[in-house]
Amino acid sequence: MNRIAIDLHYLPSIEFFAAIANAEELLIFPKDLYQRQSYLNRTRIRLANKVETLSVPIIGRRPKLPMDQIRIDYEQKWQAIHLRGLQSAYGKAPFFEFFFPYIKDVIESEEVRLWDLNQKLLTICLKLLRLPVKIAVFPEKEISPDVQDIRAQIEPGRPFSERDFYQPISYPQLFGVNFEPNLSILDLLFCTGPEAGKILRESIKKQ
Repeated sequence: MNRIAIDLHYLPSIEFFAAIANAEELLIFPKDLYQRQSYLNRTRIRLANKVETLSVPIIGRRPKLPMDQIRIDYEQKWQAIHLRGLQSAYGKAPFFEFFFPYIKDVIESEEVRLWDLNQKLLTICLKLLRLPVKIAVFPEKEISPDVQDIRAQIEPGRPFSERDFYQPISYPQLFGVNFEPNLSILDLLFCTGPEAGKILRESIKKQ
């Protein structure tokens, strides 16, 4: 069985899904520590004039806590900002009206913990991409040698070109002349719909 250990990102990037597209099982780890300046609570979308980062605010400035103890800060109106941002970015995309309600329902679900929000969104994205990948919550940090462990590898500090997961395959985007690679998987879903899975598999970096 092809098993991959992965971090639980917020609305993950195309690179994330290229990395796990051939997996039969994803291992996720609630006791891994939250990392600042990571994709655990942020994603990137394309607006008319720029690429925008959407961040989920958390309680505590520098919490050194396990992921399943990170609480979302609802004092900040992040849900409205994210939903409005997605509407502005993709409201005219061909498949926005079909996919957006699934995402909206999860974002509005008032999950207390970042872990639960991210897990729900990952489950929905896998379903919309039609990827038959099982998710297994792994309470221990140690894993068997047969598991491919790519935790902490997909992070904002290094360009995706330095990693072994993703090669950009262009597809029609709403804004801009030049193709912008490796945005949130929502960019691919909203713009290409049922073709998203095929484009994703073509985006897997050849070894």
